[in-house]
Amino acid sequence: MAAGFPKLLVIRRDNIGDLVCTTPLLQALRRQLPQARIECLVTRYNQAVLRNHPDIDALHAYTKAKHRSAGESLAGVYWQRFRMVAALRRQGFDWVILPDGGSASALRFARWVAGKKLLVRDEQDAVAGPHEVQQCCHLLARMGLEYETPATRIFPNEADTERIRSRVGAAIPIAPRRLIGLHISARKPSQRWPAESFAELARRLAAEDTAFLLLWAPGSADNAQHPGDDEKAARVLELTAGLPLVEVPTRRLEDLIAALSVCDAVICADGGAMHVAAALGKPIVCLFGQSTAARWHPWGPAYELLQIPGMEVKDISVDAVARAYAALPGDCLK
Repeated sequence: MAAGFPKLLVIRRDNIGDLVCTTPLLQALRRQLPQARIECLVTRYNQAVLRNHPDIDALHAYTKAKHRSAGESLAGVYWQRFRMVAALRRQGFDWVILPDGGSASALRFARWVAGKKLLVRDEQDAVAGPHEVQQCCHLLARMGLEYETPATRIFPNEADTERIRSRVGAAIPIAPRRLIGLHISARKPSQRWPAESFAELARRLAAEDTAFLLLWAPGSADNAQHPGDDEKAARVLELTAGLPLVEVPTRRLEDLIAALSVCDAVICADGGAMHVAAALGKPIVCLFGQSTAARWHPWGPAYELLQIPGMEVKDISVDAVARAYAALPGDCLK
């Protein structure tokens, strides 16, 4: 790495968990290049992951066409993107870094920004290990820096967190000693645990000092554009009547981050919520279906991972999940 104060642009424009797994790279860059200017280009869909993040100097977000809101024109979305890229190009970045690899769209952004050096994650980064964090952070070595793999980190918005705390306090007047987050949504069918299993687990874990946050992506399952789990959540609520359970549909990523931040432990499937919980330092019981645990397991906190030979989360027993929760380190569950 040359002397001076370099300007770096990190482009990561895929899913929530992928961006969370890039935060160790950002932390290492900031530690090793304290005077550098570090900026990130992400999507509007996942930008909340990096809001309030102390390791970056600026956050730029664009809207993917498929994520545009009602009333947003396609022409308007592309015009805003053009203006943003033009402004980034004028900055004259020393490095443009693509931790997600050289997809055609990512490379297009990099060419438009036209930094002095382009660093693309590729097959040579697999030498660092199988995990997404390890391979992202191997880019440090390719920049002439020290290879390290810090924990993932997210910094919730305090106002959002206080709103969730107030909601819990209003629903459960006597503050529980332990608050368990049950996140019931999963994008992939193989990652979905049934409502009946979540409900039975909650009944087993219920105790005088324990309460639950029920978290899910809102919307109906038959919504073609944005399917949600309202029906599944209603079924869990029906089956857990009488338990201290607070329902929190997470309409925004900011809501999910805030809700997970107040939990003492989290039980969920592999996915964005799992990585958010890990970045908040929460002990996790994670259920893996048809995904690669070696690459995507939680990075940083204590966790128990369940994956069975059939690779279907629905077939994981409630007994197994209850045992995994009990196996979390004792100090996580106090």
